[in-house]
Amino acid sequence: MPVTDLIDGICRYADRRGANHLPQPTEVEGLSIVRCRAPTLQEHSSYDPLLCLVLQGAKESALGHERIRFGAGEALIVSLDLPTVSQVVEASPSRPYVALALALDLAMLRGLADEIDAPGESEGASRAIETGVAAERLVAAMGRLFALVEDPVERRVMAPLLKREIHFRLLMAAHGGMLRRLALRDSHESRIHRVLGHIRTDYAAPLRVPDLADMAGMSPSSFHEHFRAITASTPLQYIKDMRLLEARRQIQAGGVAISGVAFAVGYESPAQFSRDYARKFGVAPRDDRAAA
Repeated sequence: MPVTDLIDGICRYADRRGANHLPQPTEVEGLSIVRCRAPTLQEHSSYDPLLCLVLQGAKESALGHERIRFGAGEALIVSLDLPTVSQVVEASPSRPYVALALALDLAMLRGLADEIDAPGESEGASRAIETGVAAERLVAAMGRLFALVEDPVERRVMAPLLKREIHFRLLMAAHGGMLRRLALRDSHESRIHRVLGHIRTDYAAPLRVPDLADMAGMSPSSFHEHFRAITASTPLQYIKDMRLLEARRQIQAGGVAISGVAFAVGYESPAQFSRDYARKFGVAPRDDRAAA
């Protein structure tokens, strides 16, 4: 399918469902579309491991203090659960930002890595967010996956096969180094991945860095070094970010007192919570709730 036809198909799909700038899940499990007709403000969110294939327009995401821009014809690979700030920077009514996003399956990646001879990885820094030019075969596979939204029979049979092909192509991609490291069950990246999963599940519990280091099988200093190299964040900052993102979701949903939200996400002091919240989001919790 030509890319222009794929873009037109995604825009028609978005029109039928009233989708604008937020990701719109499709009938294919794990596959979402994004269509945005104008640049957006910066948005705080948490990326799950995913592939984002940009077909038109451009977007920026932050990894620590670095801004990563990715545009038409590029594939963004997010390998780990990652709090981030992102915004669409190139979009208009006549040429909207258009992208396909697919959730990544670590078990599938590891199964494939056991079967193939993936490109070797040299020692060195690896990042949880990487961008690169999308290979034609990857774009074609994503287009065929999106085409399944219209056919439940083909979707049931073909979606698992196409997802497997896409995961294979990402493993073999030049910017798929982090995925290849994650496929190694005892790599530093896999150990950090396990810790991130624990933080995501138990963010409200008391979390001590030495205990997290033990979970990763590393010394505290080694754990801190690898954690920061991979996520561009310290363990304590990551925990705080996850707590505040969940707190914002609860505050904007309403129904729970601000102090109750603070305690629910693991803060012992509502005053400290309010200061951290305002510092991160630029607005006090009470004002954020009123705006929502």
